[in-house]
Amino acid sequence: MKRRKSGNKQYFTRMMGSKKKVHAFVRVKPTDDFAHEMIKYGDDKKSIDIHLKKDTRRGVVNNQQTDWSFRLDGVLHDASQDLVYETVAKDVVSQALDGYNGTIMCYGQTGAGKTYTMTGTTENYKHRGILPRALQQVFRLIQERPTHAITVRVSYLEIYNESLFDLLSTLPYVGASVTPMTIVENPEGIFIKGLSVHLTSQEEDAFSLLFEGETNRIIAAHTLNKNSSRSHCIFTIYLEAHSRTLSDEKYVTSKINLVDLAGSERLGKSGSEGRVLKEATYINKSLSFLEQAIIALGDQKRDHIPFRQCKLTHALKDSLGGNCNMVLVTNIYGEAAQLEETLSSLRFASRMKLVTTEPAINEKHNTERMVKNLEKELALLKRELALHNSLANRPLVTYDPMDEVQIAEINSQVRRYLEGTLEEIDIINLRQIQEVFNQFRVVLSQQEQEVESALRRKYTLIDKNDFATISAVQKAGLVDADGHLVGEADGQSFAFGIIPFSAKPGKKTKTKKTFKELSSSLRKEGLLSPVSTKVFDVVSTSKTQLVSSAKEGDVKDTLSRERETSSIEPSVSGSLKEESRPIRPSTPPPRPLAFEDFKNERGSEINRIFKENKSILNERKKRASETTQRINAIKREIDMTKESLNFQKSLREKQGEYENKGLMIIDEEEFLLILKLKDLKKQYRSEYQDLRDLRAEIQYCQRLVDQCRQRLLMEFDIWYNESFIIPEDVQAALRLGSSIRPGMVPGPRIVSLGEDDQDKFSQLQQTVLPEAPNSIAFINAKVKTEQKQNYMKTMMGLQHAPRK
Repeated sequence: MKRRKSGNKQYFTRMMGSKKKVHAFVRVKPTDDFAHEMIKYGDDKKSIDIHLKKDTRRGVVNNQQTDWSFRLDGVLHDASQDLVYETVAKDVVSQALDGYNGTIMCYGQTGAGKTYTMTGTTENYKHRGILPRALQQVFRLIQERPTHAITVRVSYLEIYNESLFDLLSTLPYVGASVTPMTIVENPEGIFIKGLSVHLTSQEEDAFSLLFEGETNRIIAAHTLNKNSSRSHCIFTIYLEAHSRTLSDEKYVTSKINLVDLAGSERLGKSGSEGRVLKEATYINKSLSFLEQAIIALGDQKRDHIPFRQCKLTHALKDSLGGNCNMVLVTNIYGEAAQLEETLSSLRFASRMKLVTTEPAINEKHNTERMVKNLEKELALLKRELALHNSLANRPLVTYDPMDEVQIAEINSQVRRYLEGTLEEIDIINLRQIQEVFNQFRVVLSQQEQEVESALRRKYTLIDKNDFATISAVQKAGLVDADGHLVGEADGQSFAFGIIPFSAKPGKKTKTKKTFKELSSSLRKEGLLSPVSTKVFDVVSTSKTQLVSSAKEGDVKDTLSRERETSSIEPSVSGSLKEESRPIRPSTPPPRPLAFEDFKNERGSEINRIFKENKSILNERKKRASETTQRINAIKREIDMTKESLNFQKSLREKQGEYENKGLMIIDEEEFLLILKLKDLKKQYRSEYQDLRDLRAEIQYCQRLVDQCRQRLLMEFDIWYNESFIIPEDVQAALRLGSSIRPGMVPGPRIVSLGEDDQDKFSQLQQTVLPEAPNSIAFINAKVKTEQKQNYMKTMMGLQHAPRK
């Protein structure tokens, strides 16, 4: 959009889509005290009229407005959760898999049903809200698109008192962030730094993350709502779709923001006090800023949109009037006592309808696939070029990279050219010219190395920039006052005992010290090091000073002895570290943390066996469930085939039977039904036998899992008591081999892993599945969440329990 200025050109090209208005719906909370005289709906269920009686206390002249009419996209009164989702969210989620971003927001007064509309209740599968239904639709659409590889990631953000919190940070593999979360803008949109994003490959995993975040939300009670949400929550589903059939490097990404806003409230009606009053102040303030942003977006003449006034509007910057499909669900009361708040919510919905969005597909490019496509195109162009060369009678030219034999031949040509034995090098193609220049560089580098090695065999090189070494050399009397070595003529190189004939005789110098004395003096001052003898430029002798190396072996021996001495100290310190042992803590660690450490260390083998048996058990149960479904499907098909066969028989009896030599004559259709029924019965018997075998295996695996669980708990209890509870003197007695044996000291309590979620699921399966066959993932995730909560409560009780 033009009023959302950005310096990134690519951002504007993505936004060039067809403009559309934000869809706004109203959902009325069911009540027994509905104000029929004040609230009326249009015949098309897309308008709502509000009528207020005039206040007679204002006198005869009373200009009070009494009638309001609001035109929306739909009014949902006494609507079920299924109808709400079909009307509001189904199209948004469906288009998200095509690359369009989507935002669904619930707004309204506190207690009007926003959280019920967005999340629903976990106690009843039929009463689930928009969010779990959206997850189900996403995974169902993924199954219907086998030609695409689609990945799903989710995140759960909470904005509480203008602070950002990750509702999924309580997961064991996430942990709390040290730095506070911040909102960052980039050309692709808004990014929450520090917010964890979780990959989900199954519907059940997504539900588990949803229920985990719901347990961490902040709620409070006041007059209008016993379970009032005290924060704004944004559940985001990130989608990324790659084509499995096309080799195109393009792929699409999208995200669905499901926003559950905290409810606005009048402090006089809610009666909030203390912390709840502070929360209500922050909520009303952020909702006021949200309404200001919506008003600015609806005004086409406005250039500046106040998104940064609060964290809520800043986090929803790319969702409010951006390149996404946006839907607003306004929840209102139908009672006369809440009519003022209802009017305020309907005004917000009408202002939201003025906002325009530009939905566009979010396309990106896969660099790896792009490289592969370019390689294919390059190979094709090479073949076409070779074809053109052959048609034009040109000599054979290879455009492939040169191999080692060709490179060696070019290197030989370059050497012969430098030696003068080769007059010129024939030019074949551009790649050969580049390799010729490269071999010139290689030959030059080799010659430099040969010169350096020759100098090293005769001289020891000292860097002129090493002022500390030069100062020590001057003190030793080997360098004159001008900074040149004694005997050096006109800045040329110097060697002990050799003076150029062009050098003029001068004054006598001091008695020269030998190189061994010089090195010993340098070592005393701590100036001799491997860096001091580093060669910075071998070819340019004007930048280095050459010192005779007649006794260089003494220096090397001394340096090697120093290195050996310095290498002894780390080994000694390392041995001391190996001998040290971890100190036993004064207070025992929490049992949950100790249990995790036990499973990773001492009990890793038992835990591995337990997990393997559990995975085998789950796999057998899954196969049994699939086999049961196949048996039921075959049974239904057998019943249908029998009905069709009976119908054919009755039809044959009505039309008259035909016999040939005492045999009954039937038509082809009835004969095919008889064969089909025979095959179905055979399949039914085979599948039923497989099911019986699987049930026997499940019973055996279940017994193994129970034994492993008991063994794991028993071993952990023994390890915990012996590591943290049993005194040191008793431990010494254990090591000395007295009558006390490991496991004889009982623990105060036994950690319980809780009832197996598969067991609960098996119990619920018989009662729930006949009504809702798609509820398996939902119920399974609910069971796991309840199990985790019970486990945490048990561990908290064990920590606070008095010790004997």
